[in-house]
Amino acid sequence: MRAAVIVFPGSNCDRDLAAAFRELTGTDPVMVWHKDTSLPAGLDIIGVPGGFSFGDYLRCGAIAARSPICRAVVEFANRGGHVLGICNGFQVLTESGLLPGALMRNSGIRFVCKPVALTVATSASPFTNAFSTGDTPVFPVAHHDGNYTASPELVAQLRDEDRVAFRYVDNPNGSVDDIAGILSENRRVLGLMPHPERAVDAALGGTDGRGVFASVAQALVAA
Repeated sequence: MRAAVIVFPGSNCDRDLAAAFRELTGTDPVMVWHKDTSLPAGLDIIGVPGGFSFGDYLRCGAIAARSPICRAVVEFANRGGHVLGICNGFQVLTESGLLPGALMRNSGIRFVCKPVALTVATSASPFTNAFSTGDTPVFPVAHHDGNYTASPELVAQLRDEDRVAFRYVDNPNGSVDDIAGILSENRRVLGLMPHPERAVDAALGGTDGRGVFASVAQALVAA
């Protein structure tokens, strides 16, 4: 399995995400700079990391979504490639149009940084197949604009199409329907606000996040 991690000015979880891919897939991911205009050949999955791309100026993820490499990421996803966007990466995916809805300022108007319990809303995806529906993994969150916002019609569509991947047990940011992560229509793109890559080593406080990367590895090997 060959992975790539996109790096923007202000990314601060790119190395964590690369380490998680390396740990769970056994291969070193390729680090791709935001000014590159093309992706390496033979990729199976792209990771868009957390952080504060371009200082979160304008809107979180808005500038990054218009960087040269994001055009290639969109093309990769539209060809059926797998993409995992975490925290700021989730924001980039909504700003680029790969996922619907928007990430707004937290309802408490403050930065939230703590471990949170989640519910696995579906195990029927390349990112969640190592879990069972209803499992309650704990991942850290660290965001100021993690309030997932969508119209009632879109929320109903996500429910009907089984595209809510994770929900918060105790919603830390006001996200509609307690949504913590959603899937694209073809289920090959996941946007997730909590950080599974920060929960893959017991020395760092937990290993529940390993399930996301083990799921990806399993799904891509099976494909």
